[in-house]
Order: sequence, then structure tokens, then C-alpha cells
Amino acid sequence: MNAHLKSNENTQDLLALILLSRRVREAASLEELGFIAVNETCELLRYRQAALWLTNDLRGVVSVSGIAQPDSSGPYLQWLTRVFKTQSNLTELKQLSAHDLSPILNDEWMHWLPRHALLVPLINKNIGLLGVLLLARENEWQEDEMVLALEVGRIYAHALFALRPHQTLSVKLSKFVYSRKWMLRAALIIFAAMWIPVRLSTLMQAEVTPIDPFVVRAPLEGVVDRFQVRPNETVSEGAPLFNLDTTALQSRNATAREEYETASEEYRQSAQLAVTDDKAKLDMALHKGVLDQKQVDLAYTANQLERVQVKAARSGVAVFSDVHDWIGRAVTTGEKVLMLADPNKVELTARMAVGDQIIVEPGAEIIFHPQAAPFTSFAAIVDSVAYRAEPNEENVLAYRIRAHFGQVDSLPRLGLMGTARVYAGRVPLIYLILRRPLAVIRQWLGW
Repeated sequence: MNAHLKSNENTQDLLALILLSRRVREAASLEELGFIAVNETCELLRYRQAALWLTNDLRGVVSVSGIAQPDSSGPYLQWLTRVFKTQSNLTELKQLSAHDLSPILNDEWMHWLPRHALLVPLINKNIGLLGVLLLARENEWQEDEMVLALEVGRIYAHALFALRPHQTLSVKLSKFVYSRKWMLRAALIIFAAMWIPVRLSTLMQAEVTPIDPFVVRAPLEGVVDRFQVRPNETVSEGAPLFNLDTTALQSRNATAREEYETASEEYRQSAQLAVTDDKAKLDMALHKGVLDQKQVDLAYTANQLERVQVKAARSGVAVFSDVHDWIGRAVTTGEKVLMLADPNKVELTARMAVGDQIIVEPGAEIIFHPQAAPFTSFAAIVDSVAYRAEPNEENVLAYRIRAHFGQVDSLPRLGLMGTARVYAGRVPLIYLILRRPLAVIRQWLGW
């Protein structure tokens, strides 16, 4: 008869464990799991009071039997929290009584809990202790009940691990970044990195310009009529470049020719009269002078007509802005119109703004990055730096820097625009970062 009753009790315990395990698996949140742990575990283990304490992010007493929403500021939960903190290193099932606590907690035990309590650790092998389930009653806990309690603790630990709040990557990174130890290490690393020597450099606008170009100027005063070349066109020596308008010159030449013919006829007549008249000899001398003057005027205007077509004095590439900028434009004698440059003789001309000024000496390295080819760069070496800043096209004061390219066999195309970075020795990283702010502060404070 006793064996039959014992068998029925074991069957009922097994059935209750299965039902409890099903309820735990169906729990959709930590709140629901906590309610099941403190209120429905009594279907398997008899107790009078229960409480669930969690570690990690949800540290504290989250569920208490008989209370739907526990008040963390209440004296009961505050006392329970202090008790649980004394058991934060719990690794196995433990029976707890008032004598196992400090005198202060011992004195308050009888006000809050029955005589005998059982602490069930909820442990995950990967994380460790997830929480502690406290079961309290008047009677002592038996060996078979403790075996069931251990299995219940494993079920609740597995459910807690499955329902734990998953931290996003940003949250994990923020916790890592704001940890005190990491901040101290980061500060030491940054402080040490500030003294790493780096190359001091600055960026500036640059252009590929010709070396010793031939300047083509207007041979006389007039208006540009037409161009025979286009910008960046290669021309040979003697090729026509542009023409000046000949309307005014042809009119002056025709007038000079008529005056020359008139003076020639007057001279001829005076020469005939001089044979018989001595006075006519004096007139002949005067007419001879006038004839010579008109001849010079005619030769001058004829020479100017020949010079209206400007030809290339040597071969090269025509360097100027646009044909339409010059056609119809009045020019004076000696005014620059275009340049003839050798494409194999180019240099780099850069302008360093006053605000970005660093000490650059001849021989310094420059890396040129053309805008037309951002993945291509050309190395150059500084030849000279202007001693005085001058306004550039944007009306910003800048120092002109001239440099020659290191590799003669791979020169950039004439006229390329881009950005150049010039280097000027090594300085600590902190100086490179604070150089501009310090310059502004000095201007404000007048150091």
C-alpha cells in the first residue's frame, strides 16, 4: 500500500514538472516568467512565500509571490535585496535560515519570512548566475524536494537565458567605451599618439605652367580681326597665328601712295624747268625733299600692312584663353596676346594661401593631384618661394611657389589644374592638430 502511494506521488510530481515546464516554455516575457516562478512553482513544491532575484541588467527583486507589481521602494523588497546580495556568488542549492545572515538581517527575518528558506540558483553554463529563486516555509526541506527544486532551477535558468534582453551593437559599444578602465587606457593611448612625429604639410591650388615660353605681342596698334590657331594647338615655326584689321591701314596706305605720286609728278616738272631756269633748280630741291618724305610714308604704311599677319617665331603650343575673347578687341603695340610653349618643358606653379602658410624651403617635396585625373599624382621639387604674398584670382593673398617635376619621362599636360600638397619636415601630431587654432588665438590675443 505504501509503495503504491509512493508511486502515485512520484507520478504526480512528474506530471506537475512537465506541466510547469510547458508553462515556462510558453512564457512570452520576463514578467510572465517571474510570475510563474513565484506563484505556480507551488504546484510542484509546497511553500508559503517566494521571491525571484535577477542579476546583470535586470538586477534586483523582480517578482514576489502574492503581489502583482512589487514596489522596489517598500521595506520588504529592500530587505530581500540585501539578503540576495549576500548570496550573489551562489553556485549550488542552499538552505538558508536567519542564523546564516548578519545580525541586522537576522533580527528582521521573522518579520518577513518563515523559518526555513531554500535558495535555488538559476545558472547558465555560458553566462553564469542569472538569478536566485527563494522558496520559504515553516518546515524543513526534504532531500527529494531539493532534487525537484534543482531541476526547476535548471528549467527557469534556460528560460531566463532565452528571454534575456538582447543588447544591440551600439549599446554594447557604448558600455565598452564609457567603462572607466577603457577610458583611462584610451586617454593614455591618445596622449602617447599626440607625440608621434608626422610630416607637416598644407594643401594649395596648383597649375602646370610652361618654362621660358615665347610671348607673342601685338606688332602695332589695331583691332584683332581673326585667329588662325586655337588654344592648345601645336604650331610650327612661321605658321600664321592671328591677323589685325587692315581697313584703316589700307586707307592710310592708299593716301600715302596718292601723295607719293603727286610729289613725284611735281618733282618731275620742276626737274624739266630747271634745265632753263635757275630759280626752278631751287624748287626742284624742295620737291625732291617732299618726294623722299612721301616715299618713306608709303614704305611705312606698306610695312605695317605686312605686319598685320602675326606668324610664329618658333614652334610650340599656343597658350591663350579663348579665340572669341580676342576677336574684335583693340590692342596696343606690344600688348601680350598669347604664348608659344614647349610641351616638354613644364613646371608646377602653386599658390600657398597666407592662412595656410608653413615654412617651405627650396628642395621640399610637392605632390600634385590633377583634377582631371584624381587617381594620378606627380612628384615635384620646390625651386623657389616668393618672398611676398600677392593676390590670386580669388583675391586671396598667397605665396607663389615654383617647382620642377622629378620624372621627366612622365610629365603632366600643360595647363592642368589641381591641388598640391607641400611637405615641410616633421612635427608632433599635436602641433599639426593645434597649428591653425593656435594661429587664430595668437591673432586674438596679440602674442
